[in-house]
Amino acid sequence: MAASVEKSALHVPSLEEFCQVLRDGLKSNFAEVQVSVVDCPDLTQAPYTFAAAGLCGNPRIADVGGPPYLVPLPQTDKIYNLLNIAEEVELPNAFILGAGAASFKAVGVNAELMPNVFTKGDGKPEVNHSYSAKIDPVTGGCVLEKYGEKHKTCDFALLANLYISEGRPGKVVEVRSCRRTGPSNFVTCMREALGKHFGAKPVGVGGTFLIQKGKAKIHVMPDFSSCPLNSDEDVNNWLKFFDMNSPLICQSVFVSRDLGFDLRLEHTHCFSHHGEGGHYHYDTTPDTVEYLGYFLPAEYLYRIDRPMKT
Repeated sequence: MAASVEKSALHVPSLEEFCQVLRDGLKSNFAEVQVSVVDCPDLTQAPYTFAAAGLCGNPRIADVGGPPYLVPLPQTDKIYNLLNIAEEVELPNAFILGAGAASFKAVGVNAELMPNVFTKGDGKPEVNHSYSAKIDPVTGGCVLEKYGEKHKTCDFALLANLYISEGRPGKVVEVRSCRRTGPSNFVTCMREALGKHFGAKPVGVGGTFLIQKGKAKIHVMPDFSSCPLNSDEDVNNWLKFFDMNSPLICQSVFVSRDLGFDLRLEHTHCFSHHGEGGHYHYDTTPDTVEYLGYFLPAEYLYRIDRPMKT
């Protein structure tokens, strides 16, 4: 049965206004802040090594499935495919990045997914530079894998938050923030600033950022729990938390407010070239942390297979 798809237009501020709002918000939380409109760097190059060069061209975000499909017990029939998602968001020639859950059928266990796929369309083979992170059952450590290369699938499971564009070069907003002085993480600070400024006008954002210096609290999901996870405490006891080293390459999607679709307001996953990655929570070295990000506001939101019970 085809998944339900709900579509809503988002408020798209000018890049200049977008810059000003982020700048004002971040200054309350970081000692040093620079926000400006720049040409998007070539994201196919190191350290990003993405599947497409840019973030531009008909940008949109998708919120697929959701945590109710994971807890209290996983709904293992919830398998999706990024190529199908590109069709469902009306952009078959799409660059997709974000945060989700890997296909446990591909990996063999539950795992974090850092989706990064250029679907190409027109029957051309996709470019799949996705990563996944799982827990080694023997050591309890994080195992980071090149998901697309190893498993050769665009499938994912249960949930994902995705930023989708044509992957073209163009103008984006560059955000530099150093030395965190406030309590909010980098993404939450930007999201709350947008919510405060734009109020009832929903703004959706996607992009990437580097944690260039410092460390961050990251979780990796272990294999599915055999016991129901009925509370936040149960979930936190099940998740495996790590203090991971920079540099970390993060993929982030966030929205300033819910539109009545039971949205996940922010979701960020990261990978690295030193074997660490997973779900970003916040930096743990506020005095030394340095962030460098590139973002764009999206034009549309697609809510795909929204859980009826939350």
